[in-house]
Amino acid sequence: MSRIPPIQCLLTFEALARLRSVTQTADELFVTPSAVSHRVRQLEEMLATKLFGRADFSLTTEGSEYLAHVREGLTALQRFPGKDVSRGRRKLKVAITPTFARAILMPRIRDFTETHPEIDLTLQVSIPLLDVVAEDADLTIRFGTGRYADVEHVCLVKDEVTPVAAPSYLRERGAIERNEDLQHATLLRSPLEPWRTWFAAHELDWPEPTEGSTFNDIGLMCDAAAQGLGVALVRLKLGAPWLADGSLVRLFERNIVSPHAHYLCWRSGAMERWEVNAFATWLQKAVIR
Repeated sequence: MSRIPPIQCLLTFEALARLRSVTQTADELFVTPSAVSHRVRQLEEMLATKLFGRADFSLTTEGSEYLAHVREGLTALQRFPGKDVSRGRRKLKVAITPTFARAILMPRIRDFTETHPEIDLTLQVSIPLLDVVAEDADLTIRFGTGRYADVEHVCLVKDEVTPVAAPSYLRERGAIERNEDLQHATLLRSPLEPWRTWFAAHELDWPEPTEGSTFNDIGLMCDAAAQGLGVALVRLKLGAPWLADGSLVRLFERNIVSPHAHYLCWRSGAMERWEVNAFATWLQKAVIR
């Protein structure tokens, strides 16, 4: 028990991380500015860790991680026996691309809800590459190049692409054994995964297909390919459910790195909320398992 920091130090750390002002923190806690500085130094000495990195009171990596634990602990202490536990619940909105949710997030999400039962999670569909954006999300999962000047972000998942088709399609039209055979196949299209990536990697001087069915969601394109509508260029991690159950099969052994990736994005300051930080930390670990 002697290793637990004093509650006043934890309260001061949480307030200073949230307000980023010694004066405002002192006013909120009804103490002097010097007391705020003293408590933060005391906490850093006990932890043997620097919690704030710059004069604007931005957190270090260790400070951000510890803040999530502190806020979780303070929230737990606010729950009194026999009282309404809903008062201590937190709301978190996550905007997410549809197929990422279906293929990657949903098989793992139970782990998060069981670990953080106090967080009410709202998932909203978003396709930012096509300007289909959910409003007022705390966190957004975008698929694109990663050049996002409007938000802070971290790369979640990189992937590789390869052509796939349904066994029924191959039985009906014949095997596709060489890249040249794609010239006579029905190519399903999506602006999210252009065929030029595959063509350029195999030195095929072919234009982007302009005819055939088009899909603004990779999952829909996989479903269409599974029904025998044609050949789809699909990312392996997102296409895993269809490949696993045999509704789609790979045409070639080679994979090509997709020019896009999935990124977790947030507005400046959002990570100071422990529920946002908790989900972001969990998701980055979950997607590599």
